[in-house]
Amino acid sequence: KGTVVLAYSGGLDTSCILVWLKEQGYDVIAYLANIGQKEDFEAARKKALALGAKKVYIEDVSREFVESFIWPAVQASALYEDRYLLGTALARPCIAQGLVGIAQQERAPYIAHGATGKGNDQVRFELSCYALCPKIKVVAPWRLPEFYQRFPGRRELMDYAKKHGIPVPVTPQTPWSMDENLMHISYEAGILENPKNQAPPGLYTKTCDPAKSPDTPDVLEIEFERGVPVKVTNTGDGATRSSALELFVYLNDIAGKHGVGRIDIVENRFVGMKSRGIYETPAGTILYHAHLDIEAFTMDREVRKIKQGLSLKFSELVYNGFWHSPECEFLRECIGCSQEPVVGTVRLSVFKGHVYILGRESPRSLYNEELVSMNVQGDYEPADATGFININSLRLKEYHRLQSKVTVKQDE
Repeated sequence: KGTVVLAYSGGLDTSCILVWLKEQGYDVIAYLANIGQKEDFEAARKKALALGAKKVYIEDVSREFVESFIWPAVQASALYEDRYLLGTALARPCIAQGLVGIAQQERAPYIAHGATGKGNDQVRFELSCYALCPKIKVVAPWRLPEFYQRFPGRRELMDYAKKHGIPVPVTPQTPWSMDENLMHISYEAGILENPKNQAPPGLYTKTCDPAKSPDTPDVLEIEFERGVPVKVTNTGDGATRSSALELFVYLNDIAGKHGVGRIDIVENRFVGMKSRGIYETPAGTILYHAHLDIEAFTMDREVRKIKQGLSLKFSELVYNGFWHSPECEFLRECIGCSQEPVVGTVRLSVFKGHVYILGRESPRSLYNEELVSMNVQGDYEPADATGFININSLRLKEYHRLQSKVTVKQDE
């Protein structure tokens, strides 16, 4: 049937898919993106080759993930439905880019993935792949009746694995599914599908329990240029990080130590159903609060109102899988342009599951201490406020005058 490049994770599902694709007559090339997840990549390579993969590509895309995907999201203050920092949604187009790159290099007409037929990831992967390579064909086993009817549950997958010599996990399976990358880890399905069930204590892996976190905060200074963090300094021990990847990993460690970045939400999937997800986004949470603060300090009020509207749309597009769409590219350009004055340093404290802003400074600040001071008049005439209030009250007076007339008429 030709060559297919499979987005391979090394887990049970994609290992079974690899063997099943060979059964269907495909030559399989396994592609594994190192996007910051904790994984034994060499073991995964050996496993894929042992299962019959023609080739295995393992590509470290961590730095690109931070610089080309996470940083634009930080600039945008991207937040889906007011709470989700988009960790998985940002990773998918980054992985798809690598997947398509290998398919083109190997002249493979097909790509395949192990995303389910009910979730967002199938959409995110495939929209990105079609945008980057319009002629590519996608094999999505979990949407093919001959696959999902053969494997209606995990037991059937395990039986298939044993029959075909696919190594089965020795440790008992956690009663939920997990997906990890450098930015976050998500937990869903299994016992978490009942939204009333509280997350069991042993679920979290990137952050410690805030109640058991250190009793001394870490105070950090984060420097921004054009809305992007360029340096972090720990004022306690003097530690500094300035390269994108190192900076992000360091903030993950600090935030994780203090239990920062946990959320438990019900969200609206693009395919139309609500789902319950639990997320840990340690570094992303610190940067969201720090960026918000320096942006409010340096950006004009009316520009920021427009930018907030753009951010809302950007977050929705990223969540729904449209990273490589013309409208999302346009929004990234606009938001990037808005970040030109977002320069300066934010001082904050990370403590017991929270991020506390302590202060900020910037050469581009729009804050005028003399103008706003209660002790100095500055270049401001208080008497002018009377006219300002009168003009703004005119609309309210007219509206309520009319309302009182309508009420009187109704009473008659």
